[in-house]
Amino acid sequence: MSDILAIYPGSFDPITNGHFDLIQRSSRIFDRLIVALLTNAEKQPLFSVEERVEMLQEVTRDMKNVSVDTFSGLLVDYAVRKKARAIVRGIRAFSDYEYEIQMALMNRKLQPKLETLFLMPAESYAYISSRLVKEISGRGGSVKGLVPLLVERRLRKKIVSTIDEV
Repeated sequence: MSDILAIYPGSFDPITNGHFDLIQRSSRIFDRLIVALLTNAEKQPLFSVEERVEMLQEVTRDMKNVSVDTFSGLLVDYAVRKKARAIVRGIRAFSDYEYEIQMALMNRKLQPKLETLFLMPAESYAYISSRLVKEISGRGGSVKGLVPLLVERRLRKKIVSTIDEV
């Protein structure tokens, strides 16, 4: 039996403790996990692709079966190229489910052999989103416990440099 490779896609701008929880749990379920950062030219991220890859690599460095990669285009095409058998998606609330089920069904239509698995983050992380983390940090609030320490430091530095530019 071959290894089962899964892909956990996202923008991870920035990675939160909710993301990290799903990475840890997925790494225990699958033989190999690729944390795949979607590069989307239409979005204006706080962190560059390179910065996000670096942060993801740092927080997953002790997970031997986890790698970090980037992709553009359709997720299903990327998954086929990587020979993945599953996509991991996180669901925090029912509103997430509505969007995610549409995406999962479309992905199944495009690539029937690719499965989508939904994981809920630990209860303590269910309310965290990258958008909220950026909003709190941008207004001077503490994001301690919401993101890995490395990300907390990077956010503080990024916000200070953004203020200095104004």
